[in-house]
Amino acid sequence: MLPCHENKRIFENMSANCCGGYGFDKKAELQSGRYRLILWLALIVNGGMFLVEIFAGLTAGSASLQADALDFLGDAGNYAISLFVLGMALRVRAKAALFKGLVMAVFGVWVIGTAIMHAISGTLPGAMTMGVVGTAALVANAAVFILLWSYRAGDSNMRSVWLCTRNDVLGNIAVLIAAAGVFGTGTGWPDFIVAAIMALLALQGAWVVISQALEEIREEDSRRPLPSSSS
Repeated sequence: MLPCHENKRIFENMSANCCGGYGFDKKAELQSGRYRLILWLALIVNGGMFLVEIFAGLTAGSASLQADALDFLGDAGNYAISLFVLGMALRVRAKAALFKGLVMAVFGVWVIGTAIMHAISGTLPGAMTMGVVGTAALVANAAVFILLWSYRAGDSNMRSVWLCTRNDVLGNIAVLIAAAGVFGTGTGWPDFIVAAIMALLALQGAWVVISQALEEIREEDSRRPLPSSSS
């Protein structure tokens, strides 16, 4: 028969693995290193695709490709921060998520500005380059999307990673639609419109992440014991 403290430890491990839902901290899986490995893979994929897309976007004159490239760069930073705070206290992870949410919001505003500038100048992007690079980006993000699927309902830090990946997949599909639109119409408007949609996705994701991070910080603050007043 196992000692009481050993039974308690086993029960706590079972609870950590079986409990799910919003705000769920998968402590056992984090300790196993699986989530850390996934983040490293995602970091490498996003860093590499940023280099590919920023070059292709500037060469083709595509606002949506440039927006997607900066999204890859932002996500690479997102994964790097997540790796740094992995295993730390919930309050630390929530503050990291708050910072990432603000970065997502800044990215969204920047993309809107870029789309407006391209629309005013009447830039005609290269549809073929958009299609080829957009397809490669979709394959890369879809792989990361599948790896992160089981972590989509974690704390605000995990959720920010999940939302960034979800937005990436939607953005890649939108870039392919824009490439088809540019090819079919012979104008850059499909590219400008898709870039604006990607910006709105980034702003919506930023709102979700910031809201949950602030809620987690408030919850942690409410659990703190009040300082005792000296008589």
